[in-house]
Amino acid sequence: MKTHHRPWVVWSVALTAYLVGVMHRTSFGVAGLDAADRFHAAPAALAGFVVLQLVVYASLQIPVGVLLDRFGARRLIVVGAITMAAGQLVMAVATELPLAILARVLVGAGDALTFISALSVVTAWFPPRRVPLMTQLTGLIGQLGQVLSAVPLAAVLHGPGWTPAFISAAALGLAVGLAALAVVRDRPPGAPVPPRAPSPREVLHGLVSSWREPGTRLGFWTHLGTQFSGQVFALMWGVPYLVAGQGFTPGEASAMLTLLVVAGIVAGPLFGEFTARHPLRRSWLVLSVLAVTAAVWTAVLVLPPPAPTWLLCVLVVVLALGGPTSMIGFDYARTFNPHHRQGTAVGIINMAGFSATLAVSLAVGVVLEIAGPGGYTPESFRVAWTVQYAVWAIGLCGVLVSRSRARRKMAAEGVVVPPLRAVLAARRAEARKRATS
Repeated sequence: MKTHHRPWVVWSVALTAYLVGVMHRTSFGVAGLDAADRFHAAPAALAGFVVLQLVVYASLQIPVGVLLDRFGARRLIVVGAITMAAGQLVMAVATELPLAILARVLVGAGDALTFISALSVVTAWFPPRRVPLMTQLTGLIGQLGQVLSAVPLAAVLHGPGWTPAFISAAALGLAVGLAALAVVRDRPPGAPVPPRAPSPREVLHGLVSSWREPGTRLGFWTHLGTQFSGQVFALMWGVPYLVAGQGFTPGEASAMLTLLVVAGIVAGPLFGEFTARHPLRRSWLVLSVLAVTAAVWTAVLVLPPPAPTWLLCVLVVVLALGGPTSMIGFDYARTFNPHHRQGTAVGIINMAGFSATLAVSLAVGVVLEIAGPGGYTPESFRVAWTVQYAVWAIGLCGVLVSRSRARRKMAAEGVVVPPLRAVLAARRAEARKRATS
């Protein structure tokens, strides 16, 4: 294999493993109403499935970051794929809640191993200038896994049935695990061998050092504030909300999830290129997306349901921006931390958005159950979605405070971030100079 082709092949297989992992992660979202019938589960109990999965995912992020620095991406991707496949196989045969819960625990554990390992492949195999764009492409193309769950998996689920659907998902997961074992490597040939595995004391020191880094905290709050709304929509409550709360058919709701993915894929490279060209202005993009997401949700929720279809399409497109924006958090991990600590920093940051996602998923389910009889009513959904505002407020405050501290540290190191007004004025002056010359 030609050397200049090798990075793309390795990345493609790691990306495919992540894409299938996203399918596993979101498979319960498209099966939510079927699961309610199969397991006789109330809304809060149904939310508990996804919440437990996300608790496992989020709680493993820091340990996985440490394991990544110690054992490398290849082993973690393979183990993650096989673990998720096992979880889907258990779900295929589950008819009672305890077995179904075990299935989602396995999916959450395998999912936790996969994404930051795929990001590690990017940083190891591509030059630094290309890393922001490749990181965005990894995150956004990986979200096509939602399409796999929303279209083919949903078609099998509503055709041949529950067991064939989840067995098919398990078989696909096993296949990508074997492909990763055959193709993925931790680093290019001739690259420096990583240092010896850290001792437990050094691991703890690395965790503390990563968290003390203001850039890591900026990435943490970025991920927390921007990712959760779209994830809650895709993973758990989007399809029930559109069907029971807005009068969509299941097919129309699946189409909206597809729109969510497509819009994210379009936005991802644009956001990645902006991040690469304007690394000192990344936080403005974060703050803008956070504000627009809250504003569009407000526009939807103030209207008596059903909301206009065009407005719900706008909502889905805006929710899609949260994914690529949250990826900026990982770019903070890369630029503010030394290489040997980046896996740990990414694990800390990745924990943020999924912790918010699980908290909001559970809160929506609880409010649905309290808000009215039957749970799944337009008015109860309207009330339930308001729990998001508290998390947006926390994320906004966290970004502003940590950005200020990061800039103070950069200034102490000789890197001054000029005010945005000054930058815009300088560019206007330069444009006028070019126009008159």
